Amino acid sequence: MTAIRRFLPGWLSSYAALYILFLYLPVIFLPIFSINTAATPKFPLSGVTLHWYEDLPRTPALIDATWNSLAVGVSASILSTVFGILAARSITRFRYPGRRTINGLIMAPLVLPEVIVAISMLLVMLQLGLSLSLFTVVLGHVLVCIPYSMTVLTSGFEGFDRSLEEASADLGESAFGTFRRVTLPMVAPAIISSLLVCFTISLDEFIIAFFLTGTEATLPIYIWGQLRFAAKLPGVLALGTLLLVASFVLMAIAEILRRRAARRTQNEGGLYA
Repeated sequence: MTAIRRFLPGWLSSYAALYILFLYLPVIFLPIFSINTAATPKFPLSGVTLHWYEDLPRTPALIDATWNSLAVGVSASILSTVFGILAARSITRFRYPGRRTINGLIMAPLVLPEVIVAISMLLVMLQLGLSLSLFTVVLGHVLVCIPYSMTVLTSGFEGFDRSLEEASADLGESAFGTFRRVTLPMVAPAIISSLLVCFTISLDEFIIAFFLTGTEATLPIYIWGQLRFAAKLPGVLALGTLLLVASFVLMAIAEILRRRAARRTQNEGGLYA
């Protein structure tokens, strides 16, 4: 048993290293090939150039797709976070029949096949008579993003010290005023983290957008369309690199805010994550 305990930590470290290598090694090649002078991604590199990056702002279709993705991402992140705040507060503050079942249903999109969710939403949109557009994409992204928002915000509300709200009520503040002046400021880092996470997910999401978009393409749809042309591949690699960097930066900021919220509330008697 002692030998197993000595062997297990080293084995787990090796497994984690191999897993991370397997997961991120293909991603590392993306920025490498995006600066290759040749249009074909292969080693050795023919040379180093930033030409593919310089061409990106000169592509009108790419600019339109970028604005579409930004509009969808901002709208989806705000709506998802608002619904996430309401749902997280309900789940953590009140006890009522079916609470766990409702929570499980909200989290269902995390485990359901995304293509099934996309097809189901497409059928519902068509039955409702809605034309496919950026609006339908926003609705689809909200459905997918709410579980992530709930995950972040639930940890923000779970350990919140209710005595702060009770003190505010004792001083004559209304329920809404207490929520606005006391609760929201305390969980603000979790709210910002939720906005960033949902925006990142919406920015990178492809399957829902593929089924629900109309004539206005988002960035993932634009990239998919460009992959049909071999000459467009270097530009796609450059764009993919920028999206990758943006995703990592946003997720890093979201994690920093989450940890800051945890430290803040541990010291001040608020949420514990």
